This record gives sequence, structure tokens and C-alpha cells, in this order.
Amino acid sequence: MKKNFFNIFTVAALVVVLLPACDNGLEELNKNPDAYTEVIPEYLFTKAQLDAVNNNYFGSAALTIGGSMQHFATYKEVPAAGDKYFNEGYSYSHFTTAYPNEVNEIQEVIRAVSEKPEDVNKLSIARIWRVYIMHRLTDLYGDVPYSEAGQGLTSKNFTPKYDEQASIYADMLQELEQAALALNPAFPSMGNSDLIYGGNVEKWKKFAYSLMLRLGMRLTKADAATAKTWVEKAIAGGVITSESDIALIGYIDGSQVASRNPIAQALLVGDYINPQSEDNVEGGKLAKTFIDHLKNTRDPRLNVISVVWVKNATGVYVADTATALQQGMPNAAFNSRPGNFNTFSEPHPGTILKYDAPLLVLSSAEVNLLLAEAVLRGWYGGNAAELYKAAVGAGMRNWAYFGAAGAISADKINAYMALNPYPAAGTMEEQMKVIQTEKWVSLFLDEYEIYANWRRTGYPELIPTNYPGNLTGGTIPRRFVLPPAEENINGENFHEAINRQGPNRLTSRVWWDK
Repeated sequence: MKKNFFNIFTVAALVVVLLPACDNGLEELNKNPDAYTEVIPEYLFTKAQLDAVNNNYFGSAALTIGGSMQHFATYKEVPAAGDKYFNEGYSYSHFTTAYPNEVNEIQEVIRAVSEKPEDVNKLSIARIWRVYIMHRLTDLYGDVPYSEAGQGLTSKNFTPKYDEQASIYADMLQELEQAALALNPAFPSMGNSDLIYGGNVEKWKKFAYSLMLRLGMRLTKADAATAKTWVEKAIAGGVITSESDIALIGYIDGSQVASRNPIAQALLVGDYINPQSEDNVEGGKLAKTFIDHLKNTRDPRLNVISVVWVKNATGVYVADTATALQQGMPNAAFNSRPGNFNTFSEPHPGTILKYDAPLLVLSSAEVNLLLAEAVLRGWYGGNAAELYKAAVGAGMRNWAYFGAAGAISADKINAYMALNPYPAAGTMEEQMKVIQTEKWVSLFLDEYEIYANWRRTGYPELIPTNYPGNLTGGTIPRRFVLPPAEENINGENFHEAINRQGPNRLTSRVWWDK
């Protein structure tokens, strides 16, 4: 996969649709010899994959969600979107970036592969990936353009309506079911243009049903009966329970930014670019809530996630993973750099900040935790304790994908489980708390899913900050704010959505967040 990365991305970046040439008999002279005259769906699909997982990670995921979910902290005010609930501007960019990029790209792929019956796998995989793209958008903003999204080129519709989130979810679940059923190994697929599975239709089928499981469980408070139906369908279809089926994208460390892990790129450039500095770009560190939890539970992931930079004998800062040294910075505790800033933990340069680290899109750790929850709800006949154990083990072993510094031995995993046994005899709520808190740890870096799961379940139990002048009245933000430009460009549809789902504020809730 890695050896094809440069060629695939380079061609994907060149895929364009030419504007009509002048009608004066000089059409040939007006053609760009270096541009493609039609969409090459395989290459554009590659770009839709890359753009979907590389959408403003630093502003949206790290600063806004990561701070709110108390994985990250900052002493500064401007980037304190989630740390101090002090800035709503960082929540605009995911919306404004997604529609002209991954939304339009995947729509063009679908259009290009919809005519030939032999392209059924390409079409099905594109439909599945469109659901992945759109579920993030609607989970962040609620009602968003969906049914009319990506129609600017074909229908000249530049002011798409905002669909209600309930109808978006209904359609996404149906799309996953139809696409999964249509996948057929007898026909061609995306091949190496697919950076996740190399076009393997059986793995894409498991991905579709796993995403269906995630979305079905999202509806537990909004519509429990519908949630049960789709969760049971997903499980029956076959989900990702083996680590051999996890969805990830591999990256390489090179001069091309597009080839680098976007999380590492965002965190390094956004905050942690110079470990020899006495400060960080945006004053960020890992949060006290997160580091304390890892230390209190003696979680071996602490030592592959965090480091403290200490001076060696020659006065050079080096990364130290010693457990005793790790401490997180409190959220919203400072408005200037604290004197002990250098003593707080930062992301590990040998795992999280590696340009050639993989990006996990959907893992068996998450799926097993969803299955454990399904057991508690009586929607699945498995064993919650065993599923939880499988999830914890997978969540720890996943760090080995990041390199040697991320490897966690079986002995350490077993020791952790012995110290933190699953409360099989506890109440449903006690078991739910353990399952959902583990998701907060296992899915670290996938802040979007952690944020959605926290809004749905209330776990982990986070204590909000109440920094002076904050925008939420001292409550954790519940929804991203739609960008102000939408009011000007698509005002009628924008206002209809706001009137329907509530004010355009961080404190408003999406439909399923009851």
C-alpha cells in the first residue's frame, strides 16, 4: 500500500473536470494537455479517503473536542475551544472543508461508477465511504446538507437544503445495508486505490456492518426500537471482531505532507514542533483527567502515549516515559504559561507524533465494546466480560502498529486486566460505565467518535470547566457551530435548519443527543 501512495495521490490530485472551451473553433487549443478530461473514480476515491480523515484535525479534533473530552489541555485562551469553551470558531472548519473536498469527491466517484453493472463493488464501497464522511458531519452539526450535497457540478445546486438528522440517519443505515448486500467478490473492486483494504470486498462488508453497529447504537436514546433493529442487523451481517480486519490507513515519512499521518502532522505543526523549546506553539499538553486515569488504573498505554521532556547531562531535552514523571496539565487552570509547564506530559514522539504512524479508522476494540453494550441491552447473546476483555487487549495491541515504542506485552495486558476486572456482577449502569470509559481510552486520537459516544452515554464522567467569559455557561459543548458564511450563502436553508433544531450555539444538541 505504501509503495503506491505517491503515485495514487499525485494522480488523484490532478483529477479535474475541465470547463467548456470557447465555442470559436479553437477548442483543441483551449484544452489543458496536463489535465484529465474526465473523472478517474479510483484515484478520486483515494483522495476522498485521505481528505475524510485529514479534515482540520488540530482545530476540530484536538483543540475543540480533545479539550472538551479532557484528553488535551492548553494554558492559552485563543486555542481553548474545548479547554475553556472560549472559542467557537474552530468548530466551523470541518464543515467548510468537508463539502468542497471529501463530500464532493465521493459524490463524483459514485456518479462515475453508477452506470456499469460490473462496477457494483466500486459503487458499494463508495456508498459506504460516503456514509462514513456524512456521519461525522451530522454528528458534529446535526441537520446538514445531505440528500442534495455534492450536486453543484451536476445540477448547479449551490444552496442545498439541510436534511433533518433523523432522516439522515435513516438513509445512512439503509445505504450501509444495501451496499453491504451488493458487494460481490466476482466483480472488480477499487484495488490499490483503496488505501484501507486494497479493495477487499469481504473486509468492506465487515466495515459496513461495523459502521452500522456504531450508528445503530447511536440511536439508543432517540429511538431505542430502531436502534435495536439495526444493531441486530449489523451483528447478523458480520462485524470486525478480529484485529486482522481493522480499518487503517498507512502513511510514510517523507517530504510530501500528504503522505504523512495527518494526526502527527497536525499535532507537531500545531503545538509540539520543537521539543527543545520551553513552550509549545499553542501552549498544549495532555490533560490531567486523562493522565490521572491512566496512572490510577496502572494502564500500560500511559507509557506509549505520553512523555515528559527532561534535560539530560548535556542540557538537551529528551523524552522520558517513566510512569512516576507523567502528569497532565489541568484544563482551564491557567491563562499564562505556568512555571512548571515543562513537567507536564506531551504526546509520545515515538508513536503518536510519527509521520509514518498508521491512522486507525475503525477497530476491533471499538466493535467489541459495542457488542458488550449490546449484551447489556439484551440485543446480543454474547458474554459482556469476554467481549470487554477482547476489546481491552485489542486496544492495547493496536499501539504496536505505531512502531516498536508502542508494543505492549501480553504480561502487561494481563496484569492490567487483573487489576481492573470487569464488574460482571455489577448493575447495568456500573458495567456501562466501565465499557464506555474504556472506549474513551481505546479510541484516543479518534476524538470525533469519543465525543459522539460521550454525548450519547455520559461516560466518562467529566467535570466541566468554568473559565471566566466562557461561551457555554460552564457546560461541556454539545454541538459544533455552523459557519457564519452559511447564513449569507445559503441563508434560507440555514435558517430553516436553525429554527428546527435549535440555536446555532455550542450548547445546542443534535437530534440523537437526548
